[in-house]
Amino acid sequence: MSKFKSDKVMPRYFAIAVVMTLIGFAIVGKAMYIMTAKKQYWSDVAARLKRDSVIVKPNRGNILSSDGQLMASSIPEYKIYMDFQAGTDDSLGQARHDSIWEVEIDSICDGLNKIFPKKTAAEFKAHLLEGKQKVLKNGSVGARHWAIWPRRIDYNTFCEVRMLPIFKERTYKGGFHWEEFNARRKPFTTLARRTIGDLYGEIDSAKNGLELAFDKELRGTNGLMHRRKVLQKYLDIPVLAPIDGCDIVTTIDVGMQDLAERALIEELKDPQVNGEMGVAILMEVKTGDVKAIVNMQRAADGEYYEMVNNAVSFRCEPGSVFKVASFLVALDDGVADTSLVIHTGSGVMEMHGRLMKDHNWRRGGYQDINMARALEVSSNIGVSWVIDKFYGANPTKYVQGLYRVGIHEDLKLPIQGYHPPYIRMPDTKTTDRAKYWSKTTLPWMSIGYETQIAPINTVAFYNAIANNGRMMQPRFVKQLVKDGQVVKEYEPVVLKERIAKPQAIKTMQTILEHVVSQGLGRKAGSKSFKVAGKTGTAQVADQHGSYHSGTTRYWLSFAGYFPADNPKYTCIVCIKKSGLPASGGGMSGVVFHHIAEGVMAQNLKRSVDDAHDETSVMTPEVKGGDIAASDYVLRQLGVKAGNSIDEQKTSKGIVPNVLGMGARDAVYQLEVRGVKARLRGRGRVKSQSIYAGTAIKQGMVCDLVLE
Repeated sequence: MSKFKSDKVMPRYFAIAVVMTLIGFAIVGKAMYIMTAKKQYWSDVAARLKRDSVIVKPNRGNILSSDGQLMASSIPEYKIYMDFQAGTDDSLGQARHDSIWEVEIDSICDGLNKIFPKKTAAEFKAHLLEGKQKVLKNGSVGARHWAIWPRRIDYNTFCEVRMLPIFKERTYKGGFHWEEFNARRKPFTTLARRTIGDLYGEIDSAKNGLELAFDKELRGTNGLMHRRKVLQKYLDIPVLAPIDGCDIVTTIDVGMQDLAERALIEELKDPQVNGEMGVAILMEVKTGDVKAIVNMQRAADGEYYEMVNNAVSFRCEPGSVFKVASFLVALDDGVADTSLVIHTGSGVMEMHGRLMKDHNWRRGGYQDINMARALEVSSNIGVSWVIDKFYGANPTKYVQGLYRVGIHEDLKLPIQGYHPPYIRMPDTKTTDRAKYWSKTTLPWMSIGYETQIAPINTVAFYNAIANNGRMMQPRFVKQLVKDGQVVKEYEPVVLKERIAKPQAIKTMQTILEHVVSQGLGRKAGSKSFKVAGKTGTAQVADQHGSYHSGTTRYWLSFAGYFPADNPKYTCIVCIKKSGLPASGGGMSGVVFHHIAEGVMAQNLKRSVDDAHDETSVMTPEVKGGDIAASDYVLRQLGVKAGNSIDEQKTSKGIVPNVLGMGARDAVYQLEVRGVKARLRGRGRVKSQSIYAGTAIKQGMVCDLVLE
């Protein structure tokens, strides 16, 4: 065994210890040297090496119509800025940077003036020089984030600006930089605007409508990127990729939405109507899908725009459309049937100290009518007498019945601003006069007063009647889609399987059909298919809550469904107007008629072979119109054109007779002769403002009424 030789080993350990100690002193000394003598040098190096965490925003999802058409989409927009201190820390410094600006600034301002003509080149130059000469708090000269143009610009405009002198240089060298935003664009502009929703542009935040209700799904998830500055270059290092938002597929049908909007605006603009506000909602019976929802309000310029989603937020006393709920409660409870005779007298009846009047009381009233007829002619006395007779001793049972049949149902809509119906329970002990229940409350509530209901709740109730008692939740969104794949399906939601007994529903369906065929709702009907529904006319309070401000305001409604024998769609039309005339059937019913006819025409699919009749040969009837086309068709059929066509070719100097023509042919006949045509209505020409045979003068305008 070897013997430890300390005289040889210990000197080696000592030598190593001395070396390590010297190295340690050297490290400490170097550190002290760097911290003191070299402090400024390394501070400058650190200033050239920057590292930031940058949030990367995802693309916001699109909003699509039921058939996949874009209703809201994101496109990039930019705000452009200038950093006047960029490029001054190179070897040539500030002098070189200033000389380049002096040479190029006029070219830049001329280019900006061509891109943004609202501002002159001189104004741009003064604005840029102001930013360049701005003194910052730290004493440096030149703004670092000077806005070149105050508003956002689109991508094409951004590319034009980017090509100007200096602006086309790299950011750290030229100083031109920008902020990118996701802007929303609606290809169909105003269609369903308030339902689709808007964004707060400056902060890319959802404001209302489906944009707000589905903001989380549309927004997506932010990504993360490290941006490192090494010397004068930036390196972007992705850390977490952004996840783009989902697309949402709505239930809105663009064609039906456009049809409903045009029909409503046309009626609101009618001089006899002169409406302040209008609402139209179209629902699919079986699913509850909202196919169209229109909210028009008159602005200061006299035009109509979608400003507030009144269809879901405007609660008011619904008027006579509420009578259906009252009678449905009575039928469902079995306290009365349609054969019950009501003595309405001359149209005026005292009820607990107040006079109840029918709309025809000046013409002698309806005298004795049965319960069904009372609803057909919308008799206030007929409805209120029945409800007061059978529920006067126990009004709570009546209100519970209203809750049961679904008119009070909270629809739990995703749209911001929705207010559930307000139908109060009897309470005679409250000190709040608005909630106090008196003996007159029940009869007036039964005809649509002393309640607060939004149009969306009324149409959902009527849809339940059309759907044989099954109440559906109005559905606005069908699917969430990501990269062409369905991520989530929103199935139709049944709120109540049965709002009333089947026999009560069947009876009410028959009555509603008779309201249109032989009651006050005739103008809502159609010659091509059956319509069922109910009119409503109610006096509503003004903006100060008063009914007696000197000007009477009316809420005119028509709610119903079509075709009545196989319901596919439920629709409600509401119009708010001041003064007389005011008729739910004659005004709102007309809009309902146009919507129903248009929707059914869109859905109509017929084969030419189905119209062929082998047992007869008919010569087509030709009215005046595009004569060249008519003449060609007749010649192909082997039919010789008569003198009337030849006359039309030559009678260019007088106003033609266009009665009975379609809009296209009527406009052709007038404008080919130099007469301008203005149309109102749909269908065939019913009247023309300039009589046929009148000599044509320059600048003539002929108004055509179509029906």
